[in-house]
Amino acid sequence: MSELDIDHYKSWIGRSHEASDLVTEALVAKFRATFGERLATVDGAPLGLHWCLSPEIAPPEGIAADGHPKRGGFLPPIPLPSRMWAGGELHFHSPLAVGDTVRRVSTITDVSAKSGRSGQLVFVTVTHENFVGQRLAITDIQHLVYKDLTAAPPAPERTTAAPDALVADPVLLFRYSAITFNGHRIHYDRDYAVNEEGYPRLVVHGPLQATLLMNHAAGQKGATPSVFRYRGQTPLFEGQPFHLKSAGEEVWVEAVTGAKTMTASHS
Repeated sequence: MSELDIDHYKSWIGRSHEASDLVTEALVAKFRATFGERLATVDGAPLGLHWCLSPEIAPPEGIAADGHPKRGGFLPPIPLPSRMWAGGELHFHSPLAVGDTVRRVSTITDVSAKSGRSGQLVFVTVTHENFVGQRLAITDIQHLVYKDLTAAPPAPERTTAAPDALVADPVLLFRYSAITFNGHRIHYDRDYAVNEEGYPRLVVHGPLQATLLMNHAAGQKGATPSVFRYRGQTPLFEGQPFHLKSAGEEVWVEAVTGAKTMTASHS
């Protein structure tokens, strides 16, 4: 870790940022069109919609080669080349609704480092509190991981999906990138994903999988979970058939290979 000034990055702990956005009928319609029948019937706006609100907006000159906004600013300028959404925890206090102005207060609550099989890792935890007026609607704790570029696990051969399997195709990945204003090129630019970051195909977004799982959990529960915790395990790729599975309060995305690409629990 000698080349990473972790103490310097820890000085970002406590930094906050505020942003506001409006829940519109058009946004809800686009979200529903993206996920279709996989959304649970719940009070208010669909679960996972809050990830479409107040995205970071950078001008063309402020965009890095990977499609993310350039480092620095609110998040610490960690020089490791790959930034991924490792997992997180959601607390649903009250539903959002069309017409709500949602004020998000984001605070960096932890920065830590460790060495793993893939080399140096730096984890940054950001706690987002989403308010409607003075009412706290959603607490969203996100764990970001910064790491070196490493060889990604090979994608399985393309297979014919079972009738009940789901498949994330490039249109779904593009639509989700669009409604969340996520410019990370691994989700829509196959040449970049393969030639620059070493993936065999386009990568399915972590929050897209989490959205499917939280709605699956809500459907099983018959109501919005109070708490939903999720963690990415291994990449899921475009064209890779998968199922949403559950056992008690555990839910997970399982590829046809048997690999669990994201696991979650709810209460």
